Amino acid sequence: MENRIKLKVLGITYSQIQNGAYALVLAEEEGPHRIPIIIGTAEAQAIAIRLEHLVPPRPMTHDLFVSFAHAFGIRLVEVFIYKFEDGVFSSELLFDDGERQIRVDSRTSDAIAIALRSQAPVYTTPEIVEEAGIIFDETPEETNNDDTEREDTPKKRTLKDFTIQELQEQLEKAIDDEAYEIAAQIQQEINRRNENPGRC
Repeated sequence: MENRIKLKVLGITYSQIQNGAYALVLAEEEGPHRIPIIIGTAEAQAIAIRLEHLVPPRPMTHDLFVSFAHAFGIRLVEVFIYKFEDGVFSSELLFDDGERQIRVDSRTSDAIAIALRSQAPVYTTPEIVEEAGIIFDETPEETNNDDTEREDTPKKRTLKDFTIQELQEQLEKAIDDEAYEIAAQIQQEINRRNENPGRC
């Protein structure tokens, strides 16, 4: 078990492969590989609201699970993504109650959602990183040029066009409507503005 790779959660994006699905993007903590995992809408919501530190009006299933475990003194030690076969990732949760440790099989999306709430580390094998990992070539210069070329074309109003007050109102509405993917995108834009106030 020593030969493992620690992963971090980069975020959620729309799946380019499967309509109506999302891609959970994991990354080597010390390395260039990215691992996209196709997940459903409910799981994407659960992960996105935690990544953006949003507070839903009612506890979600993963919140309830973590609260239940903590109430009985059970701690999540780690998540281990141990198998990748036919495009499906298999994971297990390692729990500790102070006297014994128990491994529980889990869907990877659920395991990540619980790990984020428990601040537990996520690991996988070098073999899975090599087989399922992708190294992206980022070319921001080209993206900027494309944006310049499209300046004369009509644009739809995007989050960047809203004021901070409008974004806050939209965020509250999205949370009330339980549209957590949208809420996460709005929160990202608010965070970006707070981090770079002079550029907004």
